[in-house]
Parts: sequence; C-alpha cells; structure tokens
Amino acid sequence: MGTADRRTNWLIAVALLGWLLYLLAPVLTPFVASALLAYIGDPLADRLQKYRLPRSLAVVVVFLLTFLVLALLVLLVGPLIRSQISALMSALPDIVLRVEQVWLPRIMDLTGVAPGDDVGIGAFLSRYSDMAGSWGSKVLLSVTRSGGALAAAVLSLFLVPIITFYLLRDWDKIMTHLGALVPSRQRATALHLARETDEVLGAFLRGQLLVMLALAIIYSLGLSIIGLKFAIAIGVVSGLVSFVPYLGFVFGIVLAGLTVALEPNPFWLMIGVVATFGIGQLLEGSLLTPKLVGDRIGLHPVIVIFAVAAGGQLFGFFGILLALPAAAVLSVIVRFAYGRYLADHPDIVV
Repeated sequence: MGTADRRTNWLIAVALLGWLLYLLAPVLTPFVASALLAYIGDPLADRLQKYRLPRSLAVVVVFLLTFLVLALLVLLVGPLIRSQISALMSALPDIVLRVEQVWLPRIMDLTGVAPGDDVGIGAFLSRYSDMAGSWGSKVLLSVTRSGGALAAAVLSLFLVPIITFYLLRDWDKIMTHLGALVPSRQRATALHLARETDEVLGAFLRGQLLVMLALAIIYSLGLSIIGLKFAIAIGVVSGLVSFVPYLGFVFGIVLAGLTVALEPNPFWLMIGVVATFGIGQLLEGSLLTPKLVGDRIGLHPVIVIFAVAAGGQLFGFFGILLALPAAAVLSVIVRFAYGRYLADHPDIVV
C-alpha cells in the first residue's frame, strides 16, 4: 500500500470516528467529563501512592478531599451568594420600575424621541405579549417532549462520579495500554506530543482556574468598596464566567448597572463599577493570564469563543466546560504539525 493510499485510509478513519463521536455525543458527555476529572486527580493519586497507599485507597482519599473542599465552598460562600441573588431577584421589579419612570424619560430627552404610548417597557410587553406567549408555549412543549433528554442529563450527573472513580483507579494502566498501541517508529514522536500536551493541559487548567478565582475576588472587593448592593454575588458570577474572553466583563457591568439603577444618585457608583471591571480586565491581560496561564499556551479570543460555542453545540453544558482544555490540546497538535510542515518545506519563509 502506497503512502497516498495510507493517508486516504487514515483520513477516512478519522472522518468516520468524528461522525461516530457526533452521533454518540449525548452518551459520551459523562465519559468525557469523567476522563477530564480523572486526569486532574491522577497526579495527586500518584503522589499518595508514593506514601505506600494502595491505588484504590489513594483514589478514595482524592475523592474525599475533593468533596470536602466543595462542601466547604458551598457552606461558606453558598449562603452569602444565595441571599444576595435572592435579594437581587426581589429587587428586579423596582429596577424595572425605576428604568421605566426615571431612566427612560432621560434617554428620550437626550435622543429627542417624543414620549408616547408606544414607548416604554409596558408598551413593549403589551405589544409582544402574544408573541412571547406563543414562544413560551412552544418552549414548554419542547421541554415536555424532551423529558428523555432531561432524564439522561440527570443520569449523567450521577454517572460522572462512578465513571471517574474507575478511570482514576486504572488511569496508569489505561495510559500504558494506549501507549503500547503506538507503532515503535512513531513512539518517540507520540511520547513527545503526550508530554507536551500533558504540560500544556495541566498548566492551562490550573492557570485558568486561578485566573477565574482572582477575578472573582477582585470584582467582589472592588464592588464592595464602592458600596454596591449584591457585590459578592455579581463579583463571583462575573469571575466564574470569565473563562470566555470579555464575557465576565460585559456580564458584570450589565448586572452591576441594573443594580446601580436603583440608587438615587447612580453617576459616581457607575463610574466605580466601570473602574472596577476595567482594573480587573487590565490586571487579567497584563498580569494574571501571562503569569498564571502563560503566553505560550494562550489561545486567541476568537478561537476561545468558537471552541466554547462548538463545545456547547456538540456536548451541551459539559461541552462548554471541556471546550477550552480540548482547544489547548489541539493547539499543541496544530503547532507540531505546523513545525513539521515548515521543516519539510525549508523554502517557505515565515
């Protein structure tokens, strides 16, 4: 078999594998999520094994530590965030009323729009209430029909810890068997790619989590200093969604702006809000991301947004969470292929 035929067969195999993965996406979601969790927990389990702990006992210790940390976070931070979010939801009618009675007339004066019955939130709701009702009934019907999908999502949530335990227990064996499948001629290249991927993925995950935590603290402190209501809830949520470039910035300013609308003199508060999120973005771009994530494994914002959108389309919520790690791994493969291509074509000047 010639080289061209071999490459064609590989392309066909990859295409069939991609098509199969797309069809099995709902089933694969808990397995992919569990594999990522097992990958994250494997270094700690390996370290515990060095202290003469059996592998199964080391995995149990990792699970207990993980759930202990999550429980502490929920017990310490959860009630505060929940109370602030509840207060924010309770304040939404007042916010809408203030926007309708105070801000909308000011905007109309600035833009020169004449007041009338067709302007305002009430007019908007009355005009589009029938359309909203029709959409709502369609959504409700869709949710009712997709009870199987909801049941599958709940089942996946319970399957993830079980699958993670077994994958983490046998992780080293699985990696050994996968390595044995690589032909001896390509083994050195495969090991090089595996080491670089492991380094990039580990650094990316740790760094991204630290960036999100740091931004949540910065936003919460800044909004608390200026005296904004619901500062911690807005700051934490904005930090958590900041894995997508500028999403935390925009999301936080919108939430904080709605809260500021309740204040009698919101001008200086709004300046403080913009300053807080501006400082957060400045620190993220100049200090946090370069130091914690690293420029070498940084992904272009357009690639990040596309990866998150594609992951959500293919694998749902877990796909959104797994999109950036997958993009980081693909970046290693793309850089390797690009370097190999340049080496094979020395006449190309970059």
